[in-house]
Amino acid sequence: MRTLAIDIGGSKFSMAVFEGGRMTLRESRETDKEGGRDWMLEQIIPLARSWRDEAAFDRCGIGFGGPVRYPEQRIALSTHVGGWRDFPLAAYIETKLGVPAIMDNDANVGALGEGLHGAGKSLSPFFYMTLSTGIGGGILDNGAIWRGADSYGGEIGHLTIRPDGPECLCGARGCFERMCCGLWLERDHGKPARELLEDPAFVDQYVVDLALGLKACIMLLNPARMAIGGGIGKAGERLFVPLRAELRRQITAWSGARIDVVPAALGDDSVLWGALALAEAL
Repeated sequence: MRTLAIDIGGSKFSMAVFEGGRMTLRESRETDKEGGRDWMLEQIIPLARSWRDEAAFDRCGIGFGGPVRYPEQRIALSTHVGGWRDFPLAAYIETKLGVPAIMDNDANVGALGEGLHGAGKSLSPFFYMTLSTGIGGGILDNGAIWRGADSYGGEIGHLTIRPDGPECLCGARGCFERMCCGLWLERDHGKPARELLEDPAFVDQYVVDLALGLKACIMLLNPARMAIGGGIGKAGERLFVPLRAELRRQITAWSGARIDVVPAALGDDSVLWGALALAEAL
């Protein structure tokens, strides 16, 4: 089987081809946010067609960086790139490429990738958080995504952690995403997250808010493990050592819930591997 995998994020998109469980082609490109949906589709479709010319695809799996109404296979919206609201992306891909397609929120798809092939393998329940331009969460229970009643399960990015905090793009105040994601770190501090996280003093301050959001997940779900993917998740031990220490300070004293927080094992490819797993259900 030849599977096309697509990962659409706020700052970049990635695509890959899998054959027999092996990634054979891969490409990433930065997003032109001003170009919106149309610009991105004008990049995705020609690249996919050029790969299809080598051999036909059997199926396509997609992870999208925003809420997805899964039963309807429609994007609900994107707070980072315009033009996606209520868009039937899976049906569009099917029409343009002539291949069955299925999509989900990228954090759910990343949870599938890490849960089946990476840091969460053989662990349940498993929680995956993408920490990049925005923040999203995916919950995996015995290998299946837990989506909730309306496909909004796992939206950890819009938990309120600072009720009097600054306004988020969603309209609420003090959201986890507003306090900790890459987009707002750069806007608030004038440097990209990668540079900010090189400063131990900044990291010590940053992990306080990061732990507040993750504490809510630990106390609610008691996951066997939590993995953090996305650009900020690649900061390594200079982030994870102080984060674990801060979580131990914040977690309720009587709680026996484990604090097992690790970087995503698949790095930038978590969602691509998850898209493969999602497509295997077609």
